[in-house]
Amino acid sequence: MSQVSLRKLRPTGLRGRLVITFTVVAVMASVLVASIAYQLVRQELLRRTEHAEVTGVRTVLERITLPIGTTDLLWPSGASVTEADLNAIVESLAAPDRQVVVRYGTKERATRDSTFRVSQIPLDLRRQAVTRLVHQRQIIDGVPYLVIGTQVQRETRGREHPTDIAVFVFVSLLDEERTLANLRTALLQAGSITLAIAAGVALLSARSVLLPVRRLGAAARDLGAGKLDTRLPVHGSDELAGLTATFNETAAALEQTVSELRTLESMSRRFVADVSHELRTPLTAMTAVTDMLSEEAERLPQDTGQAVRLVVQEIDRLRVLVEHLIETSRLDSGTAVLSTDAVDVGDALAECLRARGWSDQVKLNVPFGLAFSLDPRRFDVIMANLVGNALRHGAPPVIINARQRSDGLEVTVRDHGDGIPAEALPHVFDRFYKAEAGRSRSEGSGLGLAIAKANAELHHGTLTVRNANPGARFTLWIPWP
Repeated sequence: MSQVSLRKLRPTGLRGRLVITFTVVAVMASVLVASIAYQLVRQELLRRTEHAEVTGVRTVLERITLPIGTTDLLWPSGASVTEADLNAIVESLAAPDRQVVVRYGTKERATRDSTFRVSQIPLDLRRQAVTRLVHQRQIIDGVPYLVIGTQVQRETRGREHPTDIAVFVFVSLLDEERTLANLRTALLQAGSITLAIAAGVALLSARSVLLPVRRLGAAARDLGAGKLDTRLPVHGSDELAGLTATFNETAAALEQTVSELRTLESMSRRFVADVSHELRTPLTAMTAVTDMLSEEAERLPQDTGQAVRLVVQEIDRLRVLVEHLIETSRLDSGTAVLSTDAVDVGDALAECLRARGWSDQVKLNVPFGLAFSLDPRRFDVIMANLVGNALRHGAPPVIINARQRSDGLEVTVRDHGDGIPAEALPHVFDRFYKAEAGRSRSEGSGLGLAIAKANAELHHGTLTVRNANPGARFTLWIPWP
């Protein structure tokens, strides 16, 4: 499975992580406890079985009173070990879950239906059985057995002497294995129940923990949506209650700060609007006077004429700035409205260029008869600002392309200059922003592109810019009404 697939399988929510963590801890604890309990029970059960069987074998061997001897150490009667003696030992040690193999020299005797032979017994166990009673658990043909081995001892004159009779007892451990299997099943069932309980407790705990978090998330979204009066009730005194109280304090401080900023912004807009309107009246009179002066500038002395032309230029720039400020205040106050009409886009663009004397500087590519519903005055403002910006800061040729798309009208303005610096692109439509700090004061008010973008958005459209290499391309898109 790929790393992408593994990442998709990983829980991303806090609820899922809490439930999984809680469940994993519970399962690990259950497995650990069950393993320890199983091992303790298993060891104790096998220890008791081994102790009981070894004790039983030892007791039986100690009670054997047959005249058992060897050829080199006979009883006073001269008797030696017979097959009857071996059979007697086998019968004495035999039991339902016990099989016995007795070996004397080359003779071997075993319980009925026994398939065991001494050769099946590990060599090290046979060697140890020569000197003492030993036992070991073995898996024979897939069945667990306890193998007990020893050499029969006989007592002569108060002392025990080993004989050549080797006794090996095979005790089946199937009953113990069944008991352990039942124990494993019981532990598995208990573990399943524990897992279900742990999952339920984890879900309840996650719900109780995440409920305040979800409330905080919803409140934060409301706060981001502008509902600054959003507050949450504080319950308890834990960390989540402290977080909720902190959220309420932050929301209150944010509401106060935003209220103050809105008040200052309103005052600032009102001030700009008032000043702009107050400046319009003297500017009208000054413009009328400068029109007269500009006509006489050529007949005035050179220095006086130059001064007159400078005054006319600055008054014209001030007039444009005031008009832009007034337009901006209307857009900010929400009083700007659209007055749409069916407009021939080619004619509107040609008139915009002709009115400003740009017809010979701009190449216009518009399909014949392209008509669209828009506000002609605001469309003129948008295009005048875009073309004026291209002529001032770009390089010829400046090209306007207009076309009708399936989703609306698209108009692009492109120049072939050096383009806009990459760091300035995000700020092109900011108010009073100029990409070059050293640009002269007469090169625009710094509001033209911001006004153009606001008028585009008033049409529910967009105005974007990107470098076209060479030059920059501004794209206006207005959707169908």
